[in-house]
Amino acid sequence: MDDAALAEFLRARRALVRPKDVGLDAGDARRRVTGLRREELAFLAGVSADYYVRLEQGRGHRPSESVLESLARALRLDEELTEHLYALARPAPTATRTRERVPDTVQELLDAWTTTPATVTSRRMNVVGSNALACELAPCYVPGTNLLRAVFLDPGTRETHVDWKAAASDAVANFRARIGTERDDPELKELIGELSLRSQEFRELWARHDVRTTTAGAKSFRHPELGVISLRFHAMPLEDGQVLTVMHARPGSPDEQSLALLATMTAT
Repeated sequence: MDDAALAEFLRARRALVRPKDVGLDAGDARRRVTGLRREELAFLAGVSADYYVRLEQGRGHRPSESVLESLARALRLDEELTEHLYALARPAPTATRTRERVPDTVQELLDAWTTTPATVTSRRMNVVGSNALACELAPCYVPGTNLLRAVFLDPGTRETHVDWKAAASDAVANFRARIGTERDDPELKELIGELSLRSQEFRELWARHDVRTTTAGAKSFRHPELGVISLRFHAMPLEDGQVLTVMHARPGSPDEQSLALLATMTAT
């Protein structure tokens, strides 16, 4: 069990549970924290306060399945966060294989989609493959770019995303989902350390311990010549931790016309 990682996760998620969410009086004058106190969380989970304190201090024994289930319920974790909690409480897994090069056959597929922006990213959120339309839509999709660095450190990427806060939140939560409990990868450590040092926004989002795999949704991009283009996307897992993301416009919409024009500009 990764005692330190589990303790950090419990502290972070406890701070996000508001007293009123669980029927407690949030107007208590003695309350100095916005989230739950340790003893309150312990009571809700049906464990002793002393045992829960040891867990948050990284001194607890491996929690049983029933304790983990109770903690997940008390912390109001969704299914994916609950799976992450269980993973932290199990023996540390071996490192997951990471591929930082897109297979030739996949790149051929990307290039064949001349009217559909598409990218492939690795577990470390590096863009390892994309087509010309995706690169024209947003420079952060150029192969070799790390999406996390681009989102938090590149002013141009911040300007490109119409809803930057949502893009940043999704990027961090998806990153945690991809790396799971992996902590031994030197490049991951370097990336997290760099972003934590250089971006307060990253530090705040990272501290939340949100874990979310986004498979579909919508994004709006600000193009310098065509203005705002709103697209839908679908993300599909490939081998070795890679993810294929394909974007398209709603049929018959102005965005479809803008995307078609962008494709023509790209071909030219």
